[in-house]
Amino acid sequence: MTLTKTLLAAALLSMANMSSPAFSADEYNTSSGLTAAGAPLGLHGVDPVAFVNLGNRIDGSARHTAVHDGVAYYFATEEAMNTFSADPAAYLPQNGGFCTFGVSVGKKFDGDPQFAAIVDERLYLFLNEAIFREFQKDEAGTIAKAKENWKKIRATAASDL
Repeated sequence: MTLTKTLLAAALLSMANMSSPAFSADEYNTSSGLTAAGAPLGLHGVDPVAFVNLGNRIDGSARHTAVHDGVAYYFATEEAMNTFSADPAAYLPQNGGFCTFGVSVGKKFDGDPQFAAIVDERLYLFLNEAIFREFQKDEAGTIAKAKENWKKIRATAASDL
């Protein structure tokens, strides 16, 4: 078997074995394509541990990758990767990484790490600056609406909303 056929077969096999919700129902906001870990990239490659613990948007590296629930996350350091692996729920972006304001109105828009907030030690992402400013007018109300709507739309494809 040629190298190309071997690589293609391996890629198809790994994709076939991925039966996590991330691939079936749009539960996570991920970049298109797959990482070297065989999973799509979450949080646009930004280190979620640095975001939550330091309040700082630091790009992660493929060198430090952890896969959780079918989504790959990049980290700036091995220590951050290990911290995440020990307690992913403490660092995952809320609402699957989709725009929290969008989820509050029943939609799944891209959550851009450039427009984010840490509220009660939880990471919330937003589509753009204008939407982020709307969120700031009623943070608690928006988060409450998003939490309620997320239960209803979590397993619905973004294109179906």
